[in-house]
Amino acid sequence: MKRLVLLALTAALLPVPASLGGDTVPAFRDLFNGKDLMGWVNVNTNKDTWSVRNGELICSGHPIGVMRTAKEYDNFILHIEWKHMEPGGNSGVFVWSDAKPDEKSRLPNGIEVQMLELDWVNLNKQNGEPAPLAYVHGELFGVGGVVTVPDNPRGDRSKSVENRCKGRGEWNTYDVVCVDGVIKLSVNGKFVNGLSRSSRRKGYLCMESEGAEIHFRNIKILELPPGATSLDQKAGSQD
Repeated sequence: MKRLVLLALTAALLPVPASLGGDTVPAFRDLFNGKDLMGWVNVNTNKDTWSVRNGELICSGHPIGVMRTAKEYDNFILHIEWKHMEPGGNSGVFVWSDAKPDEKSRLPNGIEVQMLELDWVNLNKQNGEPAPLAYVHGELFGVGGVVTVPDNPRGDRSKSVENRCKGRGEWNTYDVVCVDGVIKLSVNGKFVNGLSRSSRRKGYLCMESEGAEIHFRNIKILELPPGATSLDQKAGSQD
């Protein structure tokens, strides 16, 4: 893990891949160019669900569904910034997904990196009481049969150990490290959640539309060397 952190820090300073001692150093590259939706594939949302304005990717939240990356990824570091525009807004990013939505939920399998606006706990009380704020942001959990081992269990989900999220209209930063079935999530500059032993270790990244307007910017990925992923751990094996 120390080597991965060093690679990430080095790559963040490099605009293009470089060579150190004959080894190529990975570099972050844009998944969203700030101008259009090039590199993304609409799976089951409307044409106007996703738009671009002032360098921001805007999701209307309607209908529920996803768009996916053009290619699959196994080991990588994802950097993404987001802000909700409505109280209790719901969204997220799926990693290692097959991008095949369930007919009922309209969402695919994979591992969801949750993005809930802070008022969600007040608008969706449980037994009359708000859920802890650490529950609403940055939860990690398998969807559609993907199994994981949570670092900070809330049932089969993993919840953040500290609330670092900002409310609607303010930008939040997620850095998501995904390596060989292990995921670590940093929220606004601090690692606060993780899981391991994922049954899925390669697949698409999917941006989620789930009922509320949300904006994204600075979506970047740093691809890392692949691991020894078996056929049943790849999303493509579900075809």
